[in-house]
Amino acid sequence: MYRYIGNKTKLLPHIMSRINEMIGQGGTVADVMAGTGSVALELKKQGYSVVASDVMTYTYHHLVTNLQLGGFPAFAGVKIKGETCDSETPYKSILEYLNALKPKESFFFREFSPEGKPLNGSPSRKYFTSENAAKIDAIRECINDWIKTESITAKEESLLKHTLIMAVNEVANISGTYGYFLSSFKNNAKNAIKLEPVELYRENSEGHRVMHGFAENLAGLITADLCYIDPPYMKRQYAANYHILETIARGDFPDAAGKSGLRDWWDQHSKLCTKTRGLQSFEKIMTDMHCDRFLISYSEDGLFSLEQLEECFRKIGNVDVMEIDYNRFRSNDSKLPPKLKEYLISVER
Repeated sequence: MYRYIGNKTKLLPHIMSRINEMIGQGGTVADVMAGTGSVALELKKQGYSVVASDVMTYTYHHLVTNLQLGGFPAFAGVKIKGETCDSETPYKSILEYLNALKPKESFFFREFSPEGKPLNGSPSRKYFTSENAAKIDAIRECINDWIKTESITAKEESLLKHTLIMAVNEVANISGTYGYFLSSFKNNAKNAIKLEPVELYRENSEGHRVMHGFAENLAGLITADLCYIDPPYMKRQYAANYHILETIARGDFPDAAGKSGLRDWWDQHSKLCTKTRGLQSFEKIMTDMHCDRFLISYSEDGLFSLEQLEECFRKIGNVDVMEIDYNRFRSNDSKLPPKLKEYLISVER
């Protein structure tokens, strides 16, 4: 996928091995803070039924694409130059059409490019070159038109937004997240944006469920053999750090506030990023869900100590902890040690 705070790709072998030990090689697994969906996709590949959710809208589209699409849809409702798409490669035809659209100097051009003039009077921002920002405007507003006219289905919308987000990440002028942009354009940001076909894992694509919302609110609607929880560890809020991807996913035109152009993200503020309410959120999820086994990823760098987590989880059931030595991501001038411990905490009623 792309560089994402707390991404679990490197820990997948440990996670999958532990899930297999706890429930065997089949069953239903809930991934209620699924992020980019790397764990959910691996669960699908290994034959599990998956219930995946996240509070971020862009994550919803990633999950639908990776879990529920066993093949590329027909795009039967879209007409290009008065004709329906090529019946053999409709997805490819759609991407070729979108890539060829005339650039449009609209919201992204105004708010996130060096030639734009932000409405709030801030200096121009450099998230994208002016050319790429105008292309993003043209593509996302075309997708918006197709949604409005009901020319594409919900799954086709998810596939196109997933594809656009992956292309945007290739040319974004950022150091890792979208919390702020770089002062000068790096080489990859100078490349022209191009939508490329994404790969689908076609097997085991039936029966998966994708939900959108806070895990605390959804838990009571979920029944599973095991629930995997990968919560945010720090005070950094995903909604603020990935605000541009959220705007692409929603297809809206929010106020872009401050020097960095943040959208209002308070509706996606996670309690798990706070010391005052985080443990209460854990307890609510695990109490409300129709599930007897939980596996939680956490880090020694997190807001809560291992002792605090164990005390909280013992209210639910028996607790077991696996410690994993992990290479820390560090900037060149970081004084933090190169290694840290990641925890896989299992809880069984």
